[in-house]
Amino acid sequence: MSVTMRIGVVTFPGSLDDRDAARAIRIAGGEAIELWHGDADLHGVDAVVLPGGFSYGDYLRCGAIARFAPVMGPLVAAANGGLPVLGICNGFQVLCESHLLPGALVRNTDLHFICRDQRLRIENAHTLWTSSYAEGQEIVVPLKNGEGSYVADESTLDMLESEGRVVARYIGVNPNGSRRDIAGVANARGNVVGIMPHPEHAVEALTGPTTDGLGFFTSLLKGLVEA
Repeated sequence: MSVTMRIGVVTFPGSLDDRDAARAIRIAGGEAIELWHGDADLHGVDAVVLPGGFSYGDYLRCGAIARFAPVMGPLVAAANGGLPVLGICNGFQVLCESHLLPGALVRNTDLHFICRDQRLRIENAHTLWTSSYAEGQEIVVPLKNGEGSYVADESTLDMLESEGRVVARYIGVNPNGSRRDIAGVANARGNVVGIMPHPEHAVEALTGPTTDGLGFFTSLLKGLVEA
């Protein structure tokens, strides 16, 4: 008998894309479980998605307050223990603020909010969130951010490159000034991934620009079943 995997989606005050992430999980074949920022535990979920939006109004820095939400205590501990976690846009910012991923996301170089369909190249197809893709595969998913420029010092960038931890890279014009065109990175274990563009907005043709983003969610479910 098949088992449906339970994927938690955290809602912070100001989250915008939690419903979209839950919908993407359901389309991929998982069960989306609502997690509230004030929850003290993860309710036994098999993985967690931190969605896009403006958690706590993005006061101080994007993700800086969300990092201290009650739910983040058990989430950080579980992620360090191997729980799969995907941070999308604001969720990526939260992962960096929580030190689950290196680097930081800062203001776009042109200081404008960007909303566009974005071409990406998948650089690492061996994480729990990207195994449905081929390495080097090009995809198109929406991008929408004002503080999406990924920065880190040169030694950290060199480490990410040498260890294959750059998950996705912008193709063509760099939309926000991210160092080395980086759109997403993973932790050393490969269970935690942050991505600035929005794969959850590209999961079916009706609402799409493409269905290219679905692979992030099918990758996870396939990996959990095979584990």
